[in-house]
Amino acid sequence: MLRSAKQTVQSGSGDAQWYLVALVTAAIAISYFDRQTLPVAISAIQLTIPLSDQQFSWLQFAFLIPYAALYAAGGRMLDIMGTRRGFILIMLWWSGACALHGLAMNFDFLLVARCLLGMGEGGAFPAATRIVAEWIPPSQRSTAMGIINAGTAVGSVLAPPLIGIILLTAGWRMVFFAAGAVGFAWVTWWSVTYRSNRQASIATLDARSVAQRLSFTDVLSMRRVQVLVFAKFMSDSAWYFYLFWLPKYLYDVRGFDIKHVSYYAWIPYAASGVGSFLGGWLSSALLRQGRSLDFSRKFVLGLSALFMPVVMLVPHVPVGWALVLFSVAFFCQQSWSGLIMTLPADIFPLSAVGSVSGLIGFGGAIGGAVFGIVAGFLLGHGFGYGTLFLIVGTFHLIGFLAILLLGGRVQPLKTPDLLPI
Repeated sequence: MLRSAKQTVQSGSGDAQWYLVALVTAAIAISYFDRQTLPVAISAIQLTIPLSDQQFSWLQFAFLIPYAALYAAGGRMLDIMGTRRGFILIMLWWSGACALHGLAMNFDFLLVARCLLGMGEGGAFPAATRIVAEWIPPSQRSTAMGIINAGTAVGSVLAPPLIGIILLTAGWRMVFFAAGAVGFAWVTWWSVTYRSNRQASIATLDARSVAQRLSFTDVLSMRRVQVLVFAKFMSDSAWYFYLFWLPKYLYDVRGFDIKHVSYYAWIPYAASGVGSFLGGWLSSALLRQGRSLDFSRKFVLGLSALFMPVVMLVPHVPVGWALVLFSVAFFCQQSWSGLIMTLPADIFPLSAVGSVSGLIGFGGAIGGAVFGIVAGFLLGHGFGYGTLFLIVGTFHLIGFLAILLLGGRVQPLKTPDLLPI
């Protein structure tokens, strides 16, 4: 089977392109499964290691700060090392870190393990964006990134029921050991089957040669990059709040136990996968119908941001409707996320894509880390989840307005655009 897959990738065909998309989608699914292990297993972990709301928020902070730093550094590393070797290093690191959680005996050990997991996972999306830039033509890129981004939903959907089964049969430590083992298996799959794509036009190679001379500071100084970083900072402040605090909200406010979370918490994540795919598909469809790249991306981004404020209603409705509202928000968030991570491939040459997507992800992770601490502080000082939902419901709209008003047109940069920088 591996030999057949290897031959498919080496053939350079359209099948090879979509095979690699599937391979990276699996990696992203593993990534999101691994980061959900702690939030879903938290009630079982607390029976062994007591944790307050503030300590729980610090565990998320410990994940997101190194995740942010290595998102940026990992993107640069991938531009230097190449996608194949870089992804191997990244996956080995985070799989080992995930397994390490299973050895924890106290809060400090969990904090260190969480930090190491964040460091490893930081390079996953820059690698995915490089795959899209290297292998997928512009008319299909948002669809490809939508499929890859749907991997976040696959991992998140599988996490509550599978972790619940392991918790009830083997204990919380086995959750982390099993998750790490899956990551090591993926490394073998990737090592055997991936080969780089060397095809590129003369114009593209010319722009890449200029982009290779840009320093990290040069890339960061570009206003387009700064706007995308800010937009991701705002949107992921909301996303990581949903991702890490939804199971705890269901435990603490809605009275769920492990079985209830296993039965129902996957529903919003399933909606996020559908949103990721449909958002990318709609943008590609608009492009194929003759709409400009700028309109095709911004229209779907704006449509996605428009519905995010529905989470403000969550505290005021029965739990069934709350799950519906979360599903709408997750659908729109991942439609947004897939598109915003497609923009580096749309705009920048391949030799800068890893750096740019890394910086964008850095902004998102910092936003998630900062707001996670704010959430823990507010909950610890008498504020309810209603206040938090009111705040995060505005974040995507603010990010979209920044792109619309300050981000310029979405179109490929050419050599003349890069030379002055």
